[in-house]
Amino acid sequence: MNIFQLLKPKALTAYVNEDMTLRQAIEKMRHHGFTAIPVINNEGHYVKTLAEGDFMWFMLANDIGELNELGEYCVRDLPVRVRCKPVYVDSTIGDLFKLSMNQNFVPVVDDRDVFIGIVTRRDILQACYEALKDSEMFSEQPEYVREEEQDGEL
Repeated sequence: MNIFQLLKPKALTAYVNEDMTLRQAIEKMRHHGFTAIPVINNEGHYVKTLAEGDFMWFMLANDIGELNELGEYCVRDLPVRVRCKPVYVDSTIGDLFKLSMNQNFVPVVDDRDVFIGIVTRRDILQACYEALKDSEMFSEQPEYVREEEQDGEL
């Protein structure tokens, strides 16, 4: 298995440009239902990942009470509290797994640091499940059933 097999390409990924306003960025996140989104610059390089909390802390620090006030600031102005590290496309699956333990998704860049897409934690878990579902690890375990299901009260 390699990273390309799990990659959601840039064309199918929501991202924002660092020149966008904070209002545009948060609206894009809200439209897609995401809690975090990658940021790229005009050259296509991955810059950072914005999270909902970054907006909240920025608004508190700058005494911003209305969403429309975010139109006065650019994405590049927003400090990020947690750095979401990217992985190179030729990195190992082990590197990808390690990063995914602390990130909902892992940005993927090429050898020029150009953003080419993401790998989601969900896709990693799905691939692991598919690889392991027929193994002894799964066949020896009883099927998980909630108590409510057993009693027919769902």
